[in-house]
Amino acid sequence: MSNHYVLTLTCPERPGIVNAVTAYLVEHGCDITEHQQFDDPEHGVVFLRTSFSAPDDASLSGLQAGFTATAERYAMRWRLQDAGAKPRILVMVSKFDHCLADLLYRWRSGTLEGDVALVVSNHPHLGPQAEQAGVPFHHIPVTPDSKPQAEEQLLRLVEDHDIDLVVLARYMQVLSEDLCKRLEGRAINIHHSFLPSFAGARPYHQAYRRGVKLVGATAHYVTADLDEGPIIEQEVIRVDHRQSAEQLVRVGRDAERLALARAVNWHCQSRILLHGHRTVIFN
Repeated sequence: MSNHYVLTLTCPERPGIVNAVTAYLVEHGCDITEHQQFDDPEHGVVFLRTSFSAPDDASLSGLQAGFTATAERYAMRWRLQDAGAKPRILVMVSKFDHCLADLLYRWRSGTLEGDVALVVSNHPHLGPQAEQAGVPFHHIPVTPDSKPQAEEQLLRLVEDHDIDLVVLARYMQVLSEDLCKRLEGRAINIHHSFLPSFAGARPYHQAYRRGVKLVGATAHYVTADLDEGPIIEQEVIRVDHRQSAEQLVRVGRDAERLALARAVNWHCQSRILLHGHRTVIFN
């Protein structure tokens, strides 16, 4: 079997859900290679991710059409995807390059589960870095007056390049409420701190003055509520009194790279299911 697919679903909890899924796959000659589920008794909801291989003559559209009756019977919100189709990624940056450099390295080395299709920035500084990696670079300046036009230009790029995921890799602009809604569930931001944490500017310097023992970073989905979107991944690194504020910045950037890369990979592998303001992650 050379066809590999991933089924993800959410539905009200009731007996027979797993049996219905496995029975459908067995009926179509499929072989389950990974199965994970989470039952939330508080809300009465089931979350499920099943990856499987299918016979060579089984098409994605055919499997999707055939599963519809089962999905309707159990009131499922579901997606059935080709596991080998890598999502196309648009990376947004400003002047800090550490997260961009890490994503480009992982992409070129084959350890990123998506394809970096283009890089967009509100500054021209990182153009050479993107172009050196063979990725188109688009400079879209943003001012208070030009922000609506800049966001429309961004959305045209998303549409024209068939973008599946937008990654804010230290993009230092706040997205409008309308743009956040239009990118809901397919835009990931890396926050330079462990949320909730020190508010305002220079968080690492605030942390230094408070003598923190952990430096962290948070990857989350973008919402209109600034830095309050569903959290995907958090990374922490232990520090102590001997490290300066500048050293904390360097440590924090390591945390940002790790948290963002994991979040992007999990999203690309369909391992994240949204649960209100939370996430269920089958990692």
